[in-house]
Amino acid sequence: MITQYADAVLLASGNFARVGTFGWIIIGGLAGWIASKFMGTDKQMGIFLNIVVGCVGGWLGGFVARTVFHADTQSFGKVATFFVALAGAAVLLFVVKLVTGRK
Repeated sequence: MITQYADAVLLASGNFARVGTFGWIIIGGLAGWIASKFMGTDKQMGIFLNIVVGCVGGWLGGFVARTVFHADTQSFGKVATFFVALAGAAVLLFVVKLVTGRK
C-alpha cells in the first residue's frame, strides 16, 4: 500500500526513473540469479539467496558507482539499475568464493 502510494506520487511528480521496493526485489532476484549462473554458484543457492545476493549486490554496485565514478544513482533507470546490481552481485559472489575457497 505504501509502495503503491509512493510510486503514484513519484509518477505524478514526473520522476519515472526511481525503482520501488517491489522493483528492487524483482531486479535483485534477476541480477542475483544471473550472477549466480555466471559465477557457477547456482546449484548452492535458492531463490531467496538469489534475491539477497542481488539486492546486496545492487547496494554494493550503487555504492561503488557513487563513490568511485561519482555517478548520480538516483536518476538511474531500471535497466541501469539492473546492470549495476548484476555487476555488484557478481563481485559479491566472487569475493565470497575467494574467501570461502569454494570452486
